[in-house]
Amino acid sequence: MIRALRIKFILVAMTSLLLVLTVIFGAVGVLNYRKILGDADSILSILEENDGMFPVDKHPKDDLPPKERPPKDDRLFSPELPYESRYFSVFLTGDGTIASVNTGKIAAVDTQTAIEYAQQVFADGDSRGFVEDYRYTVYQSGDEVHIIFLDYGREMGSFRVFLATSAGVGFIGLLAVLLLLIVLSGRIVKPFSENYEKQKQFITDAGHELKTPLTIIDADADVLEMDIGENEWIHDIKNQTKRLAQLTNSLILLARMEEQPKMEKIEFPISDLTEEVVETFQALAKTHNKTISGQIEPMLSMNGDEKAVRQLITILLDNAVKYSDDRGKIEVSLKKQKNTIHLGVFNTAEFISREDLAHLFDRFYRADKSRNSRTGGYGLGLSIASAIVNTHRGKITASTQDEKSLLITVSFPLKDKL
Repeated sequence: MIRALRIKFILVAMTSLLLVLTVIFGAVGVLNYRKILGDADSILSILEENDGMFPVDKHPKDDLPPKERPPKDDRLFSPELPYESRYFSVFLTGDGTIASVNTGKIAAVDTQTAIEYAQQVFADGDSRGFVEDYRYTVYQSGDEVHIIFLDYGREMGSFRVFLATSAGVGFIGLLAVLLLLIVLSGRIVKPFSENYEKQKQFITDAGHELKTPLTIIDADADVLEMDIGENEWIHDIKNQTKRLAQLTNSLILLARMEEQPKMEKIEFPISDLTEEVVETFQALAKTHNKTISGQIEPMLSMNGDEKAVRQLITILLDNAVKYSDDRGKIEVSLKKQKNTIHLGVFNTAEFISREDLAHLFDRFYRADKSRNSRTGGYGLGLSIASAIVNTHRGKITASTQDEKSLLITVSFPLKDKL
């Protein structure tokens, strides 16, 4: 249980950290990408306004000495921008025929490649976008369609490097946090682990201490019965002593099972075992006007503790007989699916709330509190069943289709480690 708690803690922490990093790096990446697009579109807007060329942006006082020149905040763009930018343009007629091509401001693209890019953009019909690493804009000028391409490969390359670096840093960060959590999670859950171990030890010690006085009380009741004969008070003492002994044994068993000891697991025929347990409950069900039927796939075997699995099936059938409705139906199924053995115990019921299903395997939980005295249970049976399943690395679930029936399903791995 403590190991499962540590694993859950690590998973929750790592998932939370992953979400936080994804949001942070994602937001930064989106803002960075939008900035790249904004800068590219600004340059294309200047080129579009000047029909594919940069305007001469010369301040009237640029001829003055440098110290006498005013600040250049009123310029349309940096004077270096026309020399840093690589671009080309293609002019097409309305039907898509190439009118002219200008590749004088770029060396990486020849005329044929420029025409291919332009035809691809014209066919797509978008006004702005990317062709490879070339950002383009499309606008109408008279009867012609003008397409201007801006080489933004360097900026897009930097953006990809940023994404790769972010992913690498995030991965290294996640790995570092995972290692720290593996090391420190033991200390984090240590107080809970100590309290849990003390609780189990208390239950075990108290159970063993209670056995002796209960045995003495039961023996004294037998002696009194021999001396004064049968008596309703003595009979009640013996019944309550028996109940306390059963409760004590159940608590001790549950504490031991939750420790998940290394049981001696052997291969045994679970099909034969299930049929045998079902047969033993036939008479009990009949006396309560209930019927038990089984659909058990023959010749199935599994690795595990045969005694514990027998107790599991017994608990599930006992629970079904106790809590099924009058003239209720109980169905037991056992089948193999891929590498898993599925055991199912179904019973009709007067009513069972879906809200109760999540608590059926809790200690001392009773879905029907009004029937405690009649059924004589303690609410520990399904807790013990769940502990048995966990020791076999299986899974147990409860479900209801109409709130008038209960299906408990147990899944065992077909090949378990011995």
